[in-house]
Amino acid sequence: MSNDFRLFMTQLLKRPHQVVALAPSSEGLAREMAARVDPEDGPVIELGAGTGKITRAILNRGLPAEQLHSIEMNPEFCTRLCDRFPGLNVHQISAGDIGALPVENAQAVISGLPLLSMPVALQHAILTGTVAKLRPGRDYVQFTYGPKPPITSAVRNDLGLIWETSPKIWWNMPPARVYRFRQNITPTGPTG
Repeated sequence: MSNDFRLFMTQLLKRPHQVVALAPSSEGLAREMAARVDPEDGPVIELGAGTGKITRAILNRGLPAEQLHSIEMNPEFCTRLCDRFPGLNVHQISAGDIGALPVENAQAVISGLPLLSMPVALQHAILTGTVAKLRPGRDYVQFTYGPKPPITSAVRNDLGLIWETSPKIWWNMPPARVYRFRQNITPTGPTG
């Protein structure tokens, strides 16, 4: 059993309210989550970094560790992230506090959070903070196992979010799909 899987399962049993995934993300899912990261385009914020599978995929895109800000509540996961990725900015806070993070103009926010299992008020806080940290028109990347968008319709409508989806990633356990949300910044009003 790998050290990451052992740590993941231990934390799942000790802190089931924090770790609600069935298994760590697959490499294929992590690659898809990080696929649009540009190493020359500024900071990236990661939510729910866990054992670092998606963190590694983001860094493998060439982003300097100093440009990645990983938010994780679990202290054991934070220690693992700091040990494994020198220079990584690890913030042991709730994703609901992303609005207070000292990062501006992020190129992307990439989330491994179980968003649909969270109360709507917390989803709203996470997405409102995310929108404040992203450059206009940039992506909030979120995966889901289910057939519906992983953000409730009330939050999507309130923040004017539009999205696109990846093909299903069958080799993840369970199979997942990646959503890329952004605010609809299409100009409104008279044209022509």
